[in-house]
Amino acid sequence: MRKLFLALALAACVAVGALAWSSMSGSSIDVRPPDVDVDTPALREVKARIGMEDCEPGTGDPVEGGLPELTLPCLGGGPDVDLSSLRGPVVINLWQAQCEPCRQEMPALEEFHQQYGDRVPVLGIDFNDVHPDGALALAEETGATYPSIADPGGELMVEDAFAVARRGLPAFVFVDEDGVVVAQDSGGVDSVAEIRSKVAEHLGITL
Repeated sequence: MRKLFLALALAACVAVGALAWSSMSGSSIDVRPPDVDVDTPALREVKARIGMEDCEPGTGDPVEGGLPELTLPCLGGGPDVDLSSLRGPVVINLWQAQCEPCRQEMPALEEFHQQYGDRVPVLGIDFNDVHPDGALALAEETGATYPSIADPGGELMVEDAFAVARRGLPAFVFVDEDGVVVAQDSGGVDSVAEIRSKVAEHLGITL
């Protein structure tokens, strides 16, 4: 029954992504307002209460096969991040407030972050989500303290480095120490062991 529930929830996330993709590809459907503020006093207060870490801008230059040259804000305040400047190894997890499978896997991601974040950091992206208050509420509910970038406009939808997210959330992108995107993978993990397995497979790091 639980697997059936998660499958239905994942389908709902796929539908949300499909609507957003339609709006960007010329359809009359537009599910996104033009501006969403992810850094307000109220959001900063919630982020501080949660203990969610600030985003850390990278220091590298754009590389072939790397993340796109796109600067996005940090969820709940903090420094903006030029994605192309980031270097790994890093596990990027795409999620959003209304994604039930995201809710299911965030505790495992937090546990991974606490155990192995000094070797393989976790970076969330609140993807194609116009509800930053709901996103932070979900982070608080699940205990997630790893940093998250915000993409309320769904700008990453058209980027090849994040193509996996077009199929639904949650999703993973793995970036190596040179800043190259070495893999994309579907999410929905249940344990730290599953995340370790993905890290070993895609980044070649045994934890």
